[in-house]
Amino acid sequence: MRNRPKKEIYWWCQLSGWTLYGLTMVFFTFVFDSKNNNIFYFKLLLIILTGLFFTHLLRVAIKSLNLLPPELYKKWWMLTFLLLSFLVLFNLTNSALAEWLHLYNPKVKVSVEKRFLINLVSDSPLLLVWVSIYYLWHYIELGTKTEIQKVKLESLVKEMELNTIKAHINPHFIFNALNSIRALVDENPERARSAITELSNLLRSSMQAEKMETVSFERELSIVKDYLALEYIRFEDRLTVAYDIDDDTLDQPIPPMMLQTLVENAIKHGISKQKNGGTIKISSNYTNHNHELIVQNTGTLINMNDSEGFGISSTRNRLKLLFGANAYFQIKEERDNLVEAKIIMPVSEVPTLV
Repeated sequence: MRNRPKKEIYWWCQLSGWTLYGLTMVFFTFVFDSKNNNIFYFKLLLIILTGLFFTHLLRVAIKSLNLLPPELYKKWWMLTFLLLSFLVLFNLTNSALAEWLHLYNPKVKVSVEKRFLINLVSDSPLLLVWVSIYYLWHYIELGTKTEIQKVKLESLVKEMELNTIKAHINPHFIFNALNSIRALVDENPERARSAITELSNLLRSSMQAEKMETVSFERELSIVKDYLALEYIRFEDRLTVAYDIDDDTLDQPIPPMMLQTLVENAIKHGISKQKNGGTIKISSNYTNHNHELIVQNTGTLINMNDSEGFGISSTRNRLKLLFGANAYFQIKEERDNLVEAKIIMPVSEVPTLV
């Protein structure tokens, strides 16, 4: 069944809440006050109508000033000032309208100022209760959104796990690696044993790493080095690898297999398309209090046709789910025959869902 729009739900809650308040007041008047009169009902109707108007106006102000969670804790003073202003306006309006419509007992000699103070004490809790319910709703909604994002992230991680395993345990990659290793068995047995270990490490990592939301950059870099070592056997002198790594960034958390995905994309759509091969450069540094991760490769963006494929889109999605607006990803042609993929993530933060 299609969900109701938020605006429709809001107005149903508004009308239901104020109607319930009115019915409750009528009930208690019948039970405890046998002297109820028409003035009471007109005044109750006035409070309900002005309550609807001012609470809606308060909601508009809250949304316009961005006083909703999770930003509220930064602007609590603004909400306090806004709420006090609305309490005064609400009660001033009620007092002025009641005076104009003569909704008071003329036999009781009470000044306008005193009636305003009485209204301020008796009617202010209505707005305070409304604000409490309104914010409770939004905190529950925020918690629900967080849970939904967690489910989305888990689903994305599972999808990444399956696709990464498929990407690395496919006949093309395995046959290339095994053929390269076979050629080394007689020629360079020591290197062949190392290559088998690298292949084993890579496959094991691809099956295990995706079960975690983040891994250390050091661990991810180790996987990438094993992958590049295997590809070097195939490309030989056509592949050059360079590193510019700040050792302090090695313990920074990043999504698993993210760097591996970018490097594999660079090999597949960059280096392999070049007759003379090319260079892959991996950089990791701190820039403006952020962890900046860059993968550069020889090639053109025209050949990098995976930019809308699973690898690149999953990188964007995982960064958004893990770091929110604090993360940034871009892939572009930096200059002639050089493509750059850049990722910027917050420093020294265990990533949380937003």
